[in-house]
Amino acid sequence: MTTVHDFSATTIDGIEQPLCAWRGKTLLIVNVASKCGFTPQYAGLEKLYETWRERGLVVLGFPCDQFGHQEPGDEAAIKQFCSLNYGVTFPLFAKIEVNGANAHPLYQYLKRAAKGVLGSESIKWNFTKFLVDKDGAVVRRYAPTDTPERIGNDLAAML
Repeated sequence: MTTVHDFSATTIDGIEQPLCAWRGKTLLIVNVASKCGFTPQYAGLEKLYETWRERGLVVLGFPCDQFGHQEPGDEAAIKQFCSLNYGVTFPLFAKIEVNGANAHPLYQYLKRAAKGVLGSESIKWNFTKFLVDKDGAVVRRYAPTDTPERIGNDLAAML
């Protein structure tokens, strides 16, 4: 059986990172963007990470430029933006595609494991979130409008 732990992705610093490194941790995987109406959620995601990381939460941010060209920068610009504007300390990855023929294999898996509204697999916008349990199984998919604070309510039961 496939789990999130079977995938790897390139970090924002260009290093290939197997996701099995976080086996035993609860993951919140999010496609992010710097120029999106939901960009202020970076602050809430960082707060979730700071609040719950001692109990095993890891937030993983995957920049994506597929929605309205809202992530135009390169990895260095994205990293600087997140650090300066939101104090992001959770792991960030290189820019990926989440839909279409070039969708990252992790996102192909996530979309099949937790479908969206009316059974749709496609990601509708930036800041779609996937909650993954300690064994790498996808537990839930959240819409971009679901705030990190709302997700925090679900975390207490998992951590």
